Amino acid sequence: MNWDDTTDEAAGAAERLVGPAAERLVDSGADGEDQAVEAALRPKDLGEFIGQEKVREQLDLVLRAARARGATADHVLLSGAPGLGKTTLSMIIAAEMGAPIRITSGPAIQHAGDLAAILSSLQEGEVLFLDEIHRMSRPAEEMLYMAMEDFRVDVIVGKGPGATAIPLELPPFTLVGATTRAGLLPPPLRDRFGFTAHMEFYEPAELERVVHRSAQLLDVEIDPRGAAEIAGRSRGTPRIANRLLRRVRDYAQVKADGHITQDIAGAALAVYEVDGRGLDRLDRAVLEALLKLFGGGPVGLSTLAVAVGEERETVEEVAEPFLVREGLLARTPRGRVATPAAWAHLGLVPPRQAGGKGQQDLFGT
Repeated sequence: MNWDDTTDEAAGAAERLVGPAAERLVDSGADGEDQAVEAALRPKDLGEFIGQEKVREQLDLVLRAARARGATADHVLLSGAPGLGKTTLSMIIAAEMGAPIRITSGPAIQHAGDLAAILSSLQEGEVLFLDEIHRMSRPAEEMLYMAMEDFRVDVIVGKGPGATAIPLELPPFTLVGATTRAGLLPPPLRDRFGFTAHMEFYEPAELERVVHRSAQLLDVEIDPRGAAEIAGRSRGTPRIANRLLRRVRDYAQVKADGHITQDIAGAALAVYEVDGRGLDRLDRAVLEALLKLFGGGPVGLSTLAVAVGEERETVEEVAEPFLVREGLLARTPRGRVATPAAWAHLGLVPPRQAGGKGQQDLFGT
């Protein structure tokens, strides 16, 4: 069998494994509807913010000290996976400082002039939230160095030998940068933040508190076991917990009396194909392809992506991080390998002698 035949067979298997495309309830990104709901559910101050205990304690000290001095707060860098509360914390910083907030993102700033226009319109003490700061263009990044440190930017007027740099003084402001890829930030930019914090994934008990709070705000009746069921399938992410809560609420209103119990939550999430560990259809498709088509691996990422009918980047950035974090998939020099836990999760018996060296190492054979 040649490679084309193998690719066609894998693509056919992908259709059986994945089926038609659908929105991922466990996607940690936020669409328009999510943003509207999050605005209603978002905590307004540090006292309401659930989880991230160390970050809250440290940030509280930074903000209280700045208020006592009557000064603007130091620049803040928040890193961590999507959906953990970076945008929420930026809004809380502005609220705690009694200042307005301006929100933009790195991909929206492709030229130094874009950044200069934003900075020149800031008010004294205003909070500028820059999401995905690592995706900002290099010229804008270099302009930001001076703005953060000296509250000044040089605006270039003209071109060539006749170009002139006009210094523009800026009012003191607080920059809150958010990134999912802190390692991509250049050291000169990272060093200019007075406070940096890494957002961790939430524990199930913390997510239960998030679900209870959100249910109260949504006027939904939920018992402790129902909240625990939703929290356990939320992949350690509050945004996903709130999204699953809304879908379970819909199921409870249509199929039951509106009250969310453990059985109702389980039945609802089964309809939406979110299993007991938080895996959705794409996650299971990756595992099933790895186990059933490739005997548990090792297999290259590109081949695995073809097998599930997705782009390489989708598998690598969307499904793989959670599967690795759950101990269901491992990266080896020879490719991706399923762990014994993956075989157990899908109810399959792992081969003891078959497979490549990477797989044999995992099974101890």
